[in-house]
Amino acid sequence: MTFVTLSSSIHLGKILMQLSRKPCKTPSPLFFSSKNIVHLLKTRRLNNSYNMKLKARKSKIIIALIILIMTIITSNLNWGKDNWKGIIESDAKGYYAYLPAVFIYQDLNFNFFESIEKTKYYNKNWYYDYRIGSFNNKIINKYYCGTALAELPFFLIAHFLSYIGNYELDGYSKLYPILISIAAIFYLLIGLFCLNSVLELYKITETQKSFVIITSVFGTNLFYYTVVEPGMSHIYSFAFISMFIYYAKLFFNSFNPKLIIIISIILGIILLIRPINGLIVFLLPFLASDINVLKQGFYKTITQKRQLIFGLCIIIIIFSIQFMYYKLATGNFFVYSYGEERFNFLKPHILEILFSYKKGLFVYTPIFLISLTGTYYFWKSSKFEFYSLISFLFLIIYVFSSWWMWYYGGSFSSRVFVEYIALFMILLAITFNKIQSINFRKCFIFSIVFFVILCQVQTYQYRYYIIHWSEMTKEKYWDSYLQMGRLLLNIY
Repeated sequence: MTFVTLSSSIHLGKILMQLSRKPCKTPSPLFFSSKNIVHLLKTRRLNNSYNMKLKARKSKIIIALIILIMTIITSNLNWGKDNWKGIIESDAKGYYAYLPAVFIYQDLNFNFFESIEKTKYYNKNWYYDYRIGSFNNKIINKYYCGTALAELPFFLIAHFLSYIGNYELDGYSKLYPILISIAAIFYLLIGLFCLNSVLELYKITETQKSFVIITSVFGTNLFYYTVVEPGMSHIYSFAFISMFIYYAKLFFNSFNPKLIIIISIILGIILLIRPINGLIVFLLPFLASDINVLKQGFYKTITQKRQLIFGLCIIIIIFSIQFMYYKLATGNFFVYSYGEERFNFLKPHILEILFSYKKGLFVYTPIFLISLTGTYYFWKSSKFEFYSLISFLFLIIYVFSSWWMWYYGGSFSSRVFVEYIALFMILLAITFNKIQSINFRKCFIFSIVFFVILCQVQTYQYRYYIIHWSEMTKEKYWDSYLQMGRLLLNIY
């Protein structure tokens, strides 16, 4: 009570001093009346309360602004003229094709491919055959159907809008790809909100969260795979893996058994989108933060038998959608649709996937590299978290670099790491939060800003073929370094 009275007295004194300094042509005996003073105090408190709420929501406001910016950029690049025809390209054609196959053509062997890709919407620059021969002389889709499941609501909206807008209901007319680009922005929103929530669990401040969220979008290849290739699986995997990280971390903080079901649904979808991303379960020790918490979480899970069994059933049911498709399309439950494409775990390309000029992660998106400074602070604070984190990072790098085409074809930077951006941003935020030296903090922020700009420049270069989609070398890289010729011509 005394503190409140003292605080009010101080505020009152300040207000009176401010008022006394203001010129008043017609002084009034009521100028310092109790009603005026109470009104001024209430106004000040309301303003302070509003400012505090605004600061508390800073990161969410930043996310909203990012989504607005991404929508504007996407609409300018992809929705006008004939640009919409290139929204769904390359592998994305295979991911998406399940939707028209099921809901329009009822053709699980994709015989409609001939009329759509080779005739009606043929373009030599965008042509891509996503089909592959399989068992019993049946043609099937090479790719997994999880991305299509994530896109389903937007496909149905596009189908409805196409119906009332008199567009062709063939699954490929203008509104269908436009809604897929909107789907990518939606899942970006989901992923960023989950990332923001995770950073909150790590007690990262609002300003730091805002800075890291901006960096995650504009300083990595997340920007490219949201705007330029929204039909690829990576933005959807980013969203669901970010969700997994958040809910798993939340589970270890609360041991709420209801979260087991949510985590199971998310994991099932992660597996259906891209089975190799099931590796995310090996991040659980790091998210637990402590060996005792990990043991306690494991004990809580196995003792909640109903949730555990139900959760396992959910994972199996979701993942079995792919096997059901194989059965209906070929008569066999188990089909390997990638032909001769394999992992070669005896010949990983670890240095190449990280540092090569061809497709090195740290060369084209160096924010990933600078984020690893966060491992130092985990080393100082928790050896368990440090070793769990390093083990997981080594695991995914080793596995991804063991794929027969370690550079993953046409892609900006190493696209297989887009899914795990939330993890790298946790490390970046921890560094930002723990830095004590003012000079080091300034250098750190300057480096991030520079790498964000560099990433945007290189994204532009890749989009306009200044950076080749798969044949880059050291000489080509430095010859084209920071070249922005086409953009400058457009400006002048």
